[in-house]
Amino acid sequence: MRTHRNFTNYFSIRNIMSLVEVSRCKSFEGTQVVFSHESKTLGCIMKFGIYLPPQHEENKLPVIYWLSGLTCSESNFIEKAGAQRYASEHGVVIVNPDTSPRGLNISGDKDSWDFGEGAGFYVDATQEPWKKNYNMYSYVTKELRDIINSNFNVLYDKQSIMGHSMGGHGALICALKNPGLYKSVSAFSPICNPSKCPWGIKAFSGYLGPQETSGWADWDATELSREYKGPILPILIEQGSSDKFLKDGQLLPENLVKNCENKNISIRFNNREGYDHSYFFISSFIGEHIKYHMSYIQS
Repeated sequence: MRTHRNFTNYFSIRNIMSLVEVSRCKSFEGTQVVFSHESKTLGCIMKFGIYLPPQHEENKLPVIYWLSGLTCSESNFIEKAGAQRYASEHGVVIVNPDTSPRGLNISGDKDSWDFGEGAGFYVDATQEPWKKNYNMYSYVTKELRDIINSNFNVLYDKQSIMGHSMGGHGALICALKNPGLYKSVSAFSPICNPSKCPWGIKAFSGYLGPQETSGWADWDATELSREYKGPILPILIEQGSSDKFLKDGQLLPENLVKNCENKNISIRFNNREGYDHSYFFISSFIGEHIKYHMSYIQS
């Protein structure tokens, strides 16, 4: 690992000492980098990926944030989505953080694949022993954004957010809970109604406590969509018809689409015949999603 200061020719930076470079690769004339840093919000070392297209050396650029799904780290999107080609073409920075705190050795944080490490669910936990560290919502919407805005040559007022599965849930709630912060939001196979599905019920029970007393609706896109007040929020949902988790009732996109009658939200739902939940699905349509976001960022 090397400190960021050795590569000032590649980045426009102001607060470089807080970042440590983990890896760097040239891709489509831009640079795919992974950094680590000490997170005050999460109380641990966190990693994030950032793709800097070639235009970044001379111009301030917009940003799209990507939130990954269960069991993923920052590497899955970088290595499997194929987004760098499209980010380079459109001149947009893409940032993708890890999915949870790591290395804290909290009791039970490695007991199951869908709770704990790799499964932060992008909420701010209120229950012991999670509430001190499992605050991915605040990390994504505040600390990570501050790091990107302070260290890289980006347009802080031109950003969008997208994600997959658990990360699709995260992208939706980040946009719905912060009117005007993101120009648009999109999601591949998102968990749309976590209060009603097994994954969400397990995570919310652990991180937030009993549903009756813990305000689950504040972290559920289907519920938040009813109360959203703010600028028109464009939402794009991409769903494969052969997705096992759709059939198992984990995703429930129909609940969001059916129940959202908010005039300030515009939902577009794409049902993709034969596609599943994997990165083969994501890589097939990631170019369309980046183009979609850029149409709103540049408008």
